[in-house]
Amino acid sequence: MRCGSLSCPNTNVGASRCYRNKTCGRNQALRKLKVFVYDLPPEFHFGLLGWKGHTNQTWPNVDSHSRIPPYPGGLNLQHSVEYWLTLDLLASNTPKVGTAVRVQNSSQADIVFVPFFSSLSYNRHSKLHGKEKVSVNKMLQTKLVQFLMARDEWKRFRGTDHLIVAHHPNSMLHARKKLGSAMFVLADFGRYPVEIANLGKDIIAPYKHVVRTIPSGESALFDRRPILMHFQGAIYRKDGGAIRQELYYLLKDEKDVHFTFGTYRGNGIKKAAQGMASSKFCLNIAGDTPSSNRLFDAIASHCVPVIISDDIELPFEDVLDYSEFCLFVRASDAVKKGYLLDLLRGIEKDQWTKLWERLKEIAPHFEYSYPSQPGDAVDMVWKAVLRKTSSVQFKRHRKNRYARSEGLLKRI
Repeated sequence: MRCGSLSCPNTNVGASRCYRNKTCGRNQALRKLKVFVYDLPPEFHFGLLGWKGHTNQTWPNVDSHSRIPPYPGGLNLQHSVEYWLTLDLLASNTPKVGTAVRVQNSSQADIVFVPFFSSLSYNRHSKLHGKEKVSVNKMLQTKLVQFLMARDEWKRFRGTDHLIVAHHPNSMLHARKKLGSAMFVLADFGRYPVEIANLGKDIIAPYKHVVRTIPSGESALFDRRPILMHFQGAIYRKDGGAIRQELYYLLKDEKDVHFTFGTYRGNGIKKAAQGMASSKFCLNIAGDTPSSNRLFDAIASHCVPVIISDDIELPFEDVLDYSEFCLFVRASDAVKKGYLLDLLRGIEKDQWTKLWERLKEIAPHFEYSYPSQPGDAVDMVWKAVLRKTSSVQFKRHRKNRYARSEGLLKRI
């Protein structure tokens, strides 16, 4: 769907129950998140996209879409959160409705944003090329740590008010321990020790779906979806993803089940989109990590997600009740013969339709776009950060109870 933006979410976003409910908070809707952005050299962000500005130019001109460097397509897109948040901040001083606003003085900021495209750096530059002894990805992380450790902004609160986007599970691998006091924006906690990343300080952000968004008016009804359940992807996985193989052998021969190997290469994205849009339920099964882009592809396709991932963390779960539009099945139950089939075949049309209607309602919250729209994924991430800053400030203020008084005594 196009509407003069790089990506346009369903304009139905305001209808979501989240924004009719006091859970979101009226005061928060009025309050802006003040963000100070480090002017890191382009090699950390848009330079990774091949952008080259004029001498001493740090940022591209975001006033015109034609001048904004595009993010690589395919599976690169799923971890492009860094790109959308940075674009939103660069445009935050232009007339627009949004949660985050960029400030020029770090002392006035709620958070300090670190504009490093860490997922893109991992995807494109983690391997050695030619005579390189250190990858570009590792080199950038080393330089970033050196930069931050030398900054007064970092020293002030030991980085607790800094925001770093590390959405790819393998991004920031070399620097995450040294920068673990910062607030991370992540896909999940699957490859992080709890002392580095946890729900107490960090944000879970949705993947950017790669299938086409189904407009609400074109979404197929129950009787127009001949496939009971759909899964297409890698089946043989390690760690918690071994369950995919068990389910494959349980379900592969069922006539109303689409459970196959698949890839997003070639025509894979189009086939996955067609399959999901024709299915009542879409399986989101743990893989190498607890989360995957498949959940958000299902949401964009209005295919009711069935989440089989015991350790998954979900975006915006403090304001969204996923049980209203998803089904959750414990892994130990899912591998019982006949369990999934009996469960899903037993769901009546009216029960499914209730889940489907809510799914259409919340789907815009998972759309990344520029310019960002009220209630889209960019706005929802900033609101999640805003909610998190309250607890960060609370801990900081408690820690500072005696510090100021003791500092005054030293001067006497």
